[in-house]
Amino acid sequence: MIDAADLYDYAELREVPESTMYVVGVARPTLVLGGRQSLDVINVGRLGSTDLRRRRGGGGLVLLQPGDLWLDWWIPTGDPRWSPDVRVSALLVGGWWRDVLEQRVPGVVSVHRGALEGVLEHRVVCFAGRGPGEVFVDGRKAVGLTQWRVREGIFVSTVIHSKPSSDILRYLTSTPDGLGASLDHHLVTTLDLVNVDQVVADVREASGFATVRVVSLKAN
Repeated sequence: MIDAADLYDYAELREVPESTMYVVGVARPTLVLGGRQSLDVINVGRLGSTDLRRRRGGGGLVLLQPGDLWLDWWIPTGDPRWSPDVRVSALLVGGWWRDVLEQRVPGVVSVHRGALEGVLEHRVVCFAGRGPGEVFVDGRKAVGLTQWRVREGIFVSTVIHSKPSSDILRYLTSTPDGLGASLDHHLVTTLDLVNVDQVVADVREASGFATVRVVSLKAN
C-alpha cells in the first residue's frame, strides 16, 4: 500500500536550537498532502514519477516543482519573534515577503490579514483560498503560507510557485466545480523575479535570521 513520507524529518527539526531559515528545493515534482488530509483525495495511480509527501500543519494539497521559490522558517519558543498567536506569526512572515516584493514588483503588494477565506470544497488544494499572512500582488496570490506549531517552536513554510497550481488537478479523485479558476496565482516568472538568489538574500535580511540551511529534498 502506498503511503506519503514526511516532507521533513520533523523529529530532527524540533531539536534545532537556533532560529533557522531554510531554502528548499525538490529534484522532481512532489505532491504534498496537508497534515490532516486523507490519501483518498488523490488518485495514486496517476502519480507516475511524481513524488508523494506529507507535511505537518494544516491546509490542502500543494504541488511543488523544481524552480519554486520555497523558504521556510523554524522559530524556537525562546526567540523574540515567536508568538503563541497563529495569526501573528503568519502576519510576521508575510510582512517579510511584502517588504521585499514591494521593492521588486510593480503593483500593490498586500498581506491578507483576515481569517481563512474561500470555497470550503476548494480547500482540498492549498492555493485555492486566502489565509492569514499570504501575500498578494494586485489581488492575485503570490506567496502561499502554512505553519506547524509544537512545544519547541513554530515552523512557517512559504512558496512562490514556478508553475501553475492547476497542474494539480490531474491527481485529484474528484474536482469541485470552479476549483481550477480559483487556482490562478502569480509565478516566479510573472513577478519577474530573475535573480532568485538576491531575492532569498533580501528575505533573509528582512527576517533577520543569521542561520540559513539549504535543503534539497531527494525523491523517495
